[in-house]
Amino acid sequence: MATELTPVSPGVVRVSWSPELQAEGLGPSVEAVRGALVRGFEAGNQRVEALVDPDDEAAQRIATFSGLMREGVARSVESGFDRIVYARLADDTPVDDPIGFRRLLNSFLPRKRAISQMLIRDTQERVLLCQLTYKKDWDLPGGVVEVGESPQLAVGREVEEELGLKLDTGRLVLTDWLPAWGGWDDAVCLVFDGGTHAPELVEQIVRQKREIKSARFCTVEEVHELCADFTARRIVSALINLTDTPGPGYTESGRG
Repeated sequence: MATELTPVSPGVVRVSWSPELQAEGLGPSVEAVRGALVRGFEAGNQRVEALVDPDDEAAQRIATFSGLMREGVARSVESGFDRIVYARLADDTPVDDPIGFRRLLNSFLPRKRAISQMLIRDTQERVLLCQLTYKKDWDLPGGVVEVGESPQLAVGREVEEELGLKLDTGRLVLTDWLPAWGGWDDAVCLVFDGGTHAPELVEQIVRQKREIKSARFCTVEEVHELCADFTARRIVSALINLTDTPGPGYTESGRG
């Protein structure tokens, strides 16, 4: 049989298709898999899923064009082979509806992590740095932008949560792309102006002890001593962009 529906649990079946069907091309394969989805739901199942080899691009296209939404990657211990999990629920919005089509696209299009940081200075031209509990080098205050959250709101939230400071978030001064590093995927770091304050601002800090060991204003020389090199470059680039003759508004690892 070109396609097969295998029961997985009550209300859940798994669709698979033969190599021979896949060899016929995208059109016939998609038509057959779509037919299997209809049969699966007509039989009373609430979920039809498929497990696809990450190296099989043709099978991934078949799953997507059939209306199966990508849910993630199931890592395997026993077989040693990871599988991409695709699925469709009985009450999902039809793909021919604009909302359903956008949801399908959203399930597999790339998503990039965003980080928001705040550049806070004092009247002695020093920068507020945080000593973090989870890494050796120091960094600007800030954190990861939550799903559906504005980066500008995110940095204000992070500064308040980590340091107990309620500061106005100013303009964006730098967009810095961070390549994949040390187990992290790549990300975009957005640095916002946190304004200039009296040195006594540090006395108002209430640390979130789970993440922040300490925080203090540091000179540019101390920035280079305490921060990772790419962080130091980012901070210097952001500082330059506060002047009347700004540097590049976009950098990669702090390099313009």
